[in-house]
Amino acid sequence: MGMKEKIISFVNQCIRVLKIMKKPSLEEIKLTIKITLLGMTLIGAIGYLIFAIFVLLSNYGIIRM
Repeated sequence: MGMKEKIISFVNQCIRVLKIMKKPSLEEIKLTIKITLLGMTLIGAIGYLIFAIFVLLSNYGIIRM
């Protein structure tokens, strides 16, 4: 398969995907935003807890930062 055939095949696959995709509904967008914010909050809380533990340990001289 030559380069020209690969490009034509790729373009045809892209066109097929564009034909079947649809715009997400407002409910889907809201759900995606909620899940994303929940994940960001969870990761931030875990990071904060790790930081707080290291600060407490360094204040008591258990570890040096």
